[in-house]
Amino acid sequence: MRPRITVYLLLALAAAAQEPARRPRAPEIGMASGALPRGPLDAVTDVAGVRVGHTTLVRGDNVRTGVTVILPHAGNLFRDKVPGAVFIGNAFGKLAGSTQVEELGEIETPIALTGTLNVPRVADAILDYTLALPGNEQVRSVNPLVGETNDGYLNDIRGRHVGRAEVLAAIAGAHAGPVEEGAVGAGTGTVAFGFKGGIGTASRRAGAYTVGVLVQSNFGGTLQMGGAPLGRELAARGPNSGDGSILMVVATDAPVDARNLRRMAARTMFGLARTGTPLRSPPRGTP
Repeated sequence: MRPRITVYLLLALAAAAQEPARRPRAPEIGMASGALPRGPLDAVTDVAGVRVGHTTLVRGDNVRTGVTVILPHAGNLFRDKVPGAVFIGNAFGKLAGSTQVEELGEIETPIALTGTLNVPRVADAILDYTLALPGNEQVRSVNPLVGETNDGYLNDIRGRHVGRAEVLAAIAGAHAGPVEEGAVGAGTGTVAFGFKGGIGTASRRAGAYTVGVLVQSNFGGTLQMGGAPLGRELAARGPNSGDGSILMVVATDAPVDARNLRRMAARTMFGLARTGTPLRSPPRGTP
């Protein structure tokens, strides 16, 4: 069964060098949440068929950006669309392609996450990718689905550094299995709770079905983990005005339609609220 997707829109010594230690994930340090069992990878790729790819751009002192793509399956998405829905907690984001998804209840391209001013360039690259697929030679309308958060605090956002090559590389490199988390892909330049933000993922099993989530975090507030207000005890060094944005992509193999996918998307807001994040839009004209 094809996965359903909904958008709101994670020391070895070498001979001459030392690789950094892998950072533990929350469950590995006892920060368990919820009552449902985790999937084998605790990642969105626990939903069969889902693949994730990143392109990370780190150049000089001021380029910290990238793109993350989520592919619901390995085939031609335009020819084999998946049910989908969008829920918007507030309308300040630049979520390209959302209106057709809301109207038809289908997703027909890879889902891409990036920085705010990269959205048109990423959408154009997804058009190139989709139109070039075998079987799409006569296609005359494609609906790229591209979301964003603003990585302008750490990144030269006006440079719009993510283009066709970066998007196609992320799609080509998309894979099942463990998902790279943290300051990678669309999370390379993001900030959350005044600390470094990034990409995170998790999954839960509900009976015979799996629900997986991938998040691009870029927002303020007072961090809570397991109900503890850790943000009050730790000294944040980045911006933490309470403004910002987040994209949450949810996938499931449960046999649900677009209507129920939208209900699932709406419930991601409850999970967001548990982190201590305020849910409000920034003033008009604020990045």
